[in-house]
Amino acid sequence: MAKTKELSKDTRKRIVDLHQTGKSESAIGKQLGVKKSTVGAIIRKWKTYKTTDNLPRSGAPRKISSRGVKMIMRTVSKNPRTTRGDLVNDLQRAGTTVTKVTISNTLQRQGIKSCNARRVPLLKPVHVQARLKFAREHMDDTAEDWENVMWSDETKVELYGINSTRRVWRKKNTELHPKNTIPTVKHGGGSIMLWGCFSAKGTGRLIRVKDRMNGAMYREILSQNLLPSVKMRRGWVFQHDNDPKHTARATKEWLRKKHLKVLEWPSQSPDLNPIENLWRELKVRVARRQPQIITALEKICMEEWAKIPATVCANLVKTFNNRLTSVIANKGCVTKY
Repeated sequence: MAKTKELSKDTRKRIVDLHQTGKSESAIGKQLGVKKSTVGAIIRKWKTYKTTDNLPRSGAPRKISSRGVKMIMRTVSKNPRTTRGDLVNDLQRAGTTVTKVTISNTLQRQGIKSCNARRVPLLKPVHVQARLKFAREHMDDTAEDWENVMWSDETKVELYGINSTRRVWRKKNTELHPKNTIPTVKHGGGSIMLWGCFSAKGTGRLIRVKDRMNGAMYREILSQNLLPSVKMRRGWVFQHDNDPKHTARATKEWLRKKHLKVLEWPSQSPDLNPIENLWRELKVRVARRQPQIITALEKICMEEWAKIPATVCANLVKTFNNRLTSVIANKGCVTKY
């Protein structure tokens, strides 16, 4: 059925005016070229609401009752991995038949949307307790204390990594234009492993680890790159995680002989280490330059690392107390950092 054209405000007003002069609905309809039923409907609306304007419409009733919505919210709250199909089946058993789209719309109205689950380190109870202990013990440390820390870590940078998820603005049917595509190769195109360090004063040394790192290689890296990176006053502290090559007896002895104070670190806590954010900064910068070969990737990593402003490093260190607060607020679980 074709949709009828809505009468203008002037026409609706004339219908009411003619009605008030005593004319019948049939006469008004013939004079204005409007169906008698339409004239009658407008007159009834005017008598009831004293207006001929469009009123708010209630729309179709919701298929899921308020009780059904509460049931859905309880299920999703208890198990966020519940599928729409599971929820459809739950409602059907309760006597309500709906589609998956209706489930999605209902959850969206409640402020819930489907998202990819973030991958985070596996935290066992012992890790959670260690993180809480670390956070509570260091909550009273000053900003100056954290400025005296030299943060370190290793990371892998892939040739086609972050830039593989880049979004583009394009016109219809231009998705295969070279400017709108990201080149890929089999097996990811290769990657390099980097070791780096930084403090609130700025970035330290960054080197490529070309072979599989073991304890002896790690100690050699520290010997050649850690001390030359230090730009801090006396009493600085070295941070590294609990990787076996970091905690090996020989490594601990080397650090002791060098009179280096090491920050006791809770396992499974990359979210506490601000260097993780610096790695992200580096990878974004490298992705913008789109290296095509491994040698170019290494060169660009070194160049971009050196360009990172000291203010970026200082600001990351300033967040450390916020990280500790988040760990305590999350009862030792993973934080947004």
